[in-house]
Amino acid sequence: MAVNLPPVADLLPVAGVRVGTSCAGVKQTVRDDLVVMTFAPGTRVAGVFTQSAFKAAPVIVCQRRLDGVAPRAFVINSGNANAATGERGVEDAERCCTRVAERLSVPRESVLPFSTGVIGVRLPVEKLERGIDAAVQRLADDWTPATRAIMTTDTGPKAVSRRVTIDGVDVHVTGMAKGAGMIKPDMATMLAYVATDAAVDPGCLDRMIRDSNASGFSRISIDGDTSTNDSFMLVATGAKNVAIRSTRDRGYRALKRAIGEVATELAQRIVRDGEGATKFVTVTVSGARSSREALAVAYTIAESPLVKTAMFASDPNWGRFCMAIGRAGVVGLDPARVSLHLDRVCVADSGMIAPSYTEAQGAEVMARDEFCVRVDLGRGRAEETVWTCDFSYDYVKINAEYRT
Repeated sequence: MAVNLPPVADLLPVAGVRVGTSCAGVKQTVRDDLVVMTFAPGTRVAGVFTQSAFKAAPVIVCQRRLDGVAPRAFVINSGNANAATGERGVEDAERCCTRVAERLSVPRESVLPFSTGVIGVRLPVEKLERGIDAAVQRLADDWTPATRAIMTTDTGPKAVSRRVTIDGVDVHVTGMAKGAGMIKPDMATMLAYVATDAAVDPGCLDRMIRDSNASGFSRISIDGDTSTNDSFMLVATGAKNVAIRSTRDRGYRALKRAIGEVATELAQRIVRDGEGATKFVTVTVSGARSSREALAVAYTIAESPLVKTAMFASDPNWGRFCMAIGRAGVVGLDPARVSLHLDRVCVADSGMIAPSYTEAQGAEVMARDEFCVRVDLGRGRAEETVWTCDFSYDYVKINAEYRT
């Protein structure tokens, strides 16, 4: 089940990137579950990763290697997270990198590993090695097969492209992501990869990934749980004759905007495909004294099980919203200044049910598959938005049966 999840349109190839997939049989036997991505010499890569103390083995390896040899390849598997597997998990991840390096004739340290799936189980390395061999044989410009190979409980693939013209040259930006549950990224989402064929200096690339992450992947929540494997990678191959050396360069803003649009669109598609989701909900909190304060309230609403089940039931229960706002930790909050709207319907004003409000009005809005919850705290000018979904019967079923 997904809420208006758009189909993947034709994806633009990114010069300097090749993608190959295979069915390694990690958990899947009927579709591909392994991806190898290769990058032209001179490619630059930036990444942000999970804040979990239980960082998965591939995250540990990636963080060690990003400051070393320039990355030449990624190897990605679904079905097994290689998390909570100790030093042996690190060895398994490195062994997969070695296999890719041998097949591509690149340094082992230039290969970065990524995994997603069941936590606490060692990788079936022999299967992955055979899958790597097959994926390398299928390297091509088309990202489409990879968008499905990285899926776990996702109901559909998530990928977006943008074209931007810089100094008369068409530059491509293409990205793909996976994620449907265990989603409250403090930095990114489960797995996301965005690439451009412009040349971007490291400082600019780092700024682009952090800004696009802050406005996209770090503004979503499905269930409030942060994964052990969250990774968001931004790749700049430099294969086109376009160079971004400074934030003052004419093309910097245009490219950053395109990358930000791709990241935000992918983030929203993850929420639309939340496990068991029937509603896509935008939560906007205004009138806060700071961005931090606005986000605290927005996320408390977005992650409250009572609010999310009310969303599923199309029940405009003001009590659940005021409960969430009240426990968000806003020091000195005056309830008498708080208002709540569901789309354009004023539910509460001055901390109480609005005189003109009727239950029928609120229920009609919440019966829609997409709507906005707007809260004004009445104490400042800061405003923030997050995207979330409801909790349905299927969310419980999917997670109860996840390992069966």
